[in-house]
Amino acid sequence: MIQTDICIIGAGPVGLFAVFEAGLLKMRCHLTDTLPQVGGQLSEIYPHKPIYDIPGYPEIKAQELVERLMEQIHPFHPGFTLGERVETLTKQEDGSIVVGTSDGSLIHCQVVVIAGGLGCFEPRKPDIEGLLNFEGKGVEYMVKNPEHFRDKKVILAGGGDSALDWTIFLTDVAERVTLVHRGDTFRGAPDSAEKVFELAKEGKIDLILQSNLLSVFGNGSLEAVSLAGRDKITKIIPTDYLIPLFGLSPKLGPIAEWGLNIEKSAIQVNTFDYSTNVDRIYAIGDINTYPGKLKLILCGFHEASLMVQSAFKYVYPDQKLSFKYTTVYGVNEF
Repeated sequence: MIQTDICIIGAGPVGLFAVFEAGLLKMRCHLTDTLPQVGGQLSEIYPHKPIYDIPGYPEIKAQELVERLMEQIHPFHPGFTLGERVETLTKQEDGSIVVGTSDGSLIHCQVVVIAGGLGCFEPRKPDIEGLLNFEGKGVEYMVKNPEHFRDKKVILAGGGDSALDWTIFLTDVAERVTLVHRGDTFRGAPDSAEKVFELAKEGKIDLILQSNLLSVFGNGSLEAVSLAGRDKITKIIPTDYLIPLFGLSPKLGPIAEWGLNIEKSAIQVNTFDYSTNVDRIYAIGDINTYPGKLKLILCGFHEASLMVQSAFKYVYPDQKLSFKYTTVYGVNEF
């Protein structure tokens, strides 16, 4: 059985930063994740996507941020159980908790921190004829490696940030990029939308608005898609890849069975310390909810820093917390 102070469920950016904050207070952490690698959605879905709202970084690629966080927490030697889903939480007589995973791993801890992002998630698949037949054969639901699309014809569908960001990024990678959106305005960042319109105006991409995808077809692998616009006229567009980006469907999985207060697939927390209604269980990052919640990585970092201050009392019940600044003492002195 693995022994630790804090078991963090979710090895995304917020979970990783929580290791740093806990380490400053001399608390050991062990992280679990259903994914086979650290980084959460940043590594699994958009490792090459630029992120613009991390303090000190005007722009940083998602995977680079994960690598920086891993470098930051290295002095605290966290443990990892990856590729396994947490299934059970068992309270012990002394109040501590044993966390059990799908593969039989057991982690004994004083505090559990749920930092699972959207929880267990899967892409929302649009109702397009023949779509499932071409999964892995030209239909992709995420961009893991942009080089996979080098010199290929690519159609992206969607109106959110991911569709806009990948349209911009793949413009310089793919042979031709087409963005299809059923509306005429975008839900994503205004700056990104403006850039997409400018790329279309310059003839660098094809932008098709007020249109719906109807079907996909090909001989063994994807060859073309059909779509219909407001005029009801069906158009056939040859392509090598179709990437529908309609968001993710969050599923809490076993977390929903742990007696936590849930609101719209998110865990309700107390903003004093991001504790849940269950003693010794906290929730930070996108998986929690409270009035005024913003689903930003930097907000999750803030939540992690306050959470560990509260968790300290369970790990060291006989000690008084003495807050120190890293600028004064240095990380290696904590």
